[in-house]
Amino acid sequence: MSDQLPTGPETVPAPPPAKHGWLGFAIDFGPLLVFFLTYKFTSGGTGAFAATTGAIKATVAFMIAIVAAMIVSKWKLGRISPMLWISSILVLGFGALTIWFHDERFIVMKPTIIYAAFAALLLGGWMLGKPMLKYLLQSALEGVTERGWLLLSRNWGLFFAALGVANHVMYELIQAGRMSFDMWLTIKVWGVTALSFLFTLTQVPVMLKNGLAVPEETNR
Repeated sequence: MSDQLPTGPETVPAPPPAKHGWLGFAIDFGPLLVFFLTYKFTSGGTGAFAATTGAIKATVAFMIAIVAAMIVSKWKLGRISPMLWISSILVLGFGALTIWFHDERFIVMKPTIIYAAFAALLLGGWMLGKPMLKYLLQSALEGVTERGWLLLSRNWGLFFAALGVANHVMYELIQAGRMSFDMWLTIKVWGVTALSFLFTLTQVPVMLKNGLAVPEETNR
């Protein structure tokens, strides 16, 4: 996501599943939106790290929302994807650190670590000939060949690496007082989400060329 200085939720961007697409999107993006709205309605003050109270409240709300997302995923989809598990563990971990130390920097750092972890996993698997994205998504894209999964793993790995670098640059800018938390949060929630959607669209040709199953209605 979604996915802030105050707990920058992070729903990790990923290709939409073939089924229950709207629900999958809500599960991924919902907690991030909860964080964003809670922060906006409870924060105050000025400066990059001035909205501590709003940040803490938003962090608590986000942690509750991510647990709710896991419950809904298990209930409605019958499973909790590896991506959601990993993202939730990191969100809860960094959220707890943010609340305990009252330090919003943990929130801004979290996305960088999440992106770096997925980039390392996907690119490492690609170099070893293992399509890790296939396992993370639990084969949600029907019909895609092993070669297709390898290409997608490589491409998404590079995308996550780029996001990680960008988030770290923004973290340094915030530390230097050259960027506000509000600006970072806006980019995190809306910019990264839009960018992830656009990147997903660029991967559609790769999936189609490598066996993606297309519903019959689409062919008519």
